[in-house]
Amino acid sequence: MSKNYIKISVSINDLGKRIDKVLSEKIEGISRNKIQNLITGGNISLDNLIIKNQSLIIKKEGTLLVNLPKPKNSRLIAKKIDLDIFYEDEYLLVLNKRAGLIVHPGAGNYDNTLVNGLLYHCKKSLSGIGGVLRPGIVHRIDKMTSGLLVIAKNDTAHNKLSEQFKNREIDRKYICLTWNSTNLKKGFIKKNIIRSKVNRKKMIICDEDIGKDALTEYKIKRNFDFGKLSICLYECKLHTGRTHQIRVHLNHIGVPLIGDFVYKKNINKDCLPTKIKENIEKNFIIPKRQALHAQSIGFIHPYKKKTMYFESEEPKEFRNLMLLLEKYS
Repeated sequence: MSKNYIKISVSINDLGKRIDKVLSEKIEGISRNKIQNLITGGNISLDNLIIKNQSLIIKKEGTLLVNLPKPKNSRLIAKKIDLDIFYEDEYLLVLNKRAGLIVHPGAGNYDNTLVNGLLYHCKKSLSGIGGVLRPGIVHRIDKMTSGLLVIAKNDTAHNKLSEQFKNREIDRKYICLTWNSTNLKKGFIKKNIIRSKVNRKKMIICDEDIGKDALTEYKIKRNFDFGKLSICLYECKLHTGRTHQIRVHLNHIGVPLIGDFVYKKNINKDCLPTKIKENIEKNFIIPKRQALHAQSIGFIHPYKKKTMYFESEEPKEFRNLMLLLEKYS
């Protein structure tokens, strides 16, 4: 079976960590579970010594070599799905994912995902590094989050884009609508994040010696005050890309996202005008659509070596709510 190789440098900052944790931090787009399977399958070597112990503690600097077997033929169904494509060439494409569309197949949904649409649109021109169920997927956004994604059409493009994610060279900005606002108009949130042991669908803030480091930069774009409650438009820049990062960080500082039932269920909205309450109920509360949109993305093209930057308009549900907020505040 033919393989792809990823070479990773182990630095002094990695010493004392488990090998699977180091790899999951350094390789974007591959789950820790898949990394563990790669280790036990003999696909990881440290300084040319094959490692099969996924809990091995890194004790010295060196070089990790990751062998990525080509995925077996997938049984995924190619399906015609409307894709909002911003840019496409033979190496990659950038698209605007709508809220409600799952990025890749998983338990309970194998037919109506972004990947199914990509298989139809790109045919066989997608990278295989993400595995059988994630062809082309370099990074993800949540089902009920909308916004821009870059998709790799071959493994070289995937590796080079993943390297930029790992080195934090990708420029990603989000906009979101929150309940309340912070006293500071801009700032940074640096708090480690780990998956909750109580609710596996939820991420929580944790101490610096556990979890993954996470850094979010934020600034207030608009604030609409209704007395006991305000609604705020934030712009957030991701310096890291952890699961639910913006949702967790903003909730931590007291400004949870509108429509985010995982992190904030009950908000007293009595002080809001009826039209605004009805709009939020219809477009965010009932569909459980957190008000989060990946508005822009910038990266270096893996082949052309030029800076690529894309920016999308805010979704219509954002625009409609903003018009009401401007009218009644």
